[in-house]
Amino acid sequence: MITHKLTKTLFYINIFITLLLLSSTGYGIGLPSFTENQAMPSLAPMLERSMPAVVNISTTTTIDVSQNPLMQDPFFRHFFGVPRQSPRQQKNSLGSGVIIDSDQGYVLTNNHVIDKADKIMVTLNDGRHLNAELVGKDPEADVAIIRVPADHLTELPIADSSKLRVGDFVVAIGNPFGLGQTVTSGIISALGRSGLGIEGYEDFIQTDASINPGNSGGALVNLKGEFIGMNTAILAPSGGNVGIGFAIPSNMVMTIKESLVKHGEVRRGLLGVTTQDLTPELVKAFNLKDVQGAAISRIENNSPAEKAGLALGDIIVSANGKSIKNSYDLRNIIGLLQIGDSVDLEYYRGDEKREATAIIGKQVRPQQAGDKSHARLRGTVLTNTQRDQVEGVVIEKIDTGSYAWKTGLRPGDVIVSANQYRIHNLDELKQVLQSGGELVINIQRGEEAFFVMLN
Repeated sequence: MITHKLTKTLFYINIFITLLLLSSTGYGIGLPSFTENQAMPSLAPMLERSMPAVVNISTTTTIDVSQNPLMQDPFFRHFFGVPRQSPRQQKNSLGSGVIIDSDQGYVLTNNHVIDKADKIMVTLNDGRHLNAELVGKDPEADVAIIRVPADHLTELPIADSSKLRVGDFVVAIGNPFGLGQTVTSGIISALGRSGLGIEGYEDFIQTDASINPGNSGGALVNLKGEFIGMNTAILAPSGGNVGIGFAIPSNMVMTIKESLVKHGEVRRGLLGVTTQDLTPELVKAFNLKDVQGAAISRIENNSPAEKAGLALGDIIVSANGKSIKNSYDLRNIIGLLQIGDSVDLEYYRGDEKREATAIIGKQVRPQQAGDKSHARLRGTVLTNTQRDQVEGVVIEKIDTGSYAWKTGLRPGDVIVSANQYRIHNLDELKQVLQSGGELVINIQRGEEAFFVMLN
């Protein structure tokens, strides 16, 4: 038994020595070469330069708390000795951010880290606490820019994420579980991940570097300490890290950043098509050979796509020189363009390959006054929800003196059902409410849902 253990130990020692020898001669698995007189290989020098550019973010948000109507009755509270409670409470959350412009004090983070926050506090690596202001946010891509006083800040250099390869070593820096700045390492597991349903626009870097709650908004860097992506989400079926994390590529982030700094928002345009992925059945039906792309299933009237000559059944295979493999690829490219930008398209019509140039147009969401749906919704402006929201009708604006306001409705509330009928858009709401009379609506507000009766 002892001889067996000794043999096994010597075997592993032999392997280790062999790997070191191979590394020192430039062969093998790429381990750094070193001798007795040299320091062991370490990421510490790179991290000492990079970590000051990654910050911790804490936010305070005031939220409305739903109360039983009895709790608002002074006699009921007095009789049962129930103390008066504030209908509003404060919620705190933690996340991470990356300083990308030390001169202007711009800090990059996820929109979900600072969304609806009343106060944003940034803690630097050197212990300083700074109040931050919101510069702009893009909920559909989950990107936000905040600003802190620009005084002795360190920024991260930005790398070109289009040059990344699966297998590249990466390091994630962030603030998991509020522990403070933490570093984990791994490799790039995959590129171009989309269709996950996490964000409206997805082109994720997948990594096995540990990413946990609180890492959101932190930096994914290469071994040079260059920013290659913003840590955003994890796949966690058991609630913890399982080695599948996602980061938004630096090229996508910086494109969005320019628009947020300039306008405070991303003014996305419209191509005017609905597309679907090619299946083997569609490839056969269209008589195509080894073609990947996005098949046009719908074209809006008078849209940029229609003006450019596109038609139903066309297969878009390239946009601005980038290959289109599926509908998500096309959506991501169009989503990064501004109104007035041109997009060069290559597409197949039958077996003929064609080219077209479209000018991105303005997106228009239909709106209507609430009283056109129901008298008790007077003073509200209603519109269809955006792609990143729960399907329904959103209350865009509301008069603070209206009946709807007094019943507790607020801007941003989403009507998801009316009189027990599921509502997906304005047309369905109008159809349900044609009869008038009492109205019971189900409201989605963030993570809360409740019913409101409008007599």
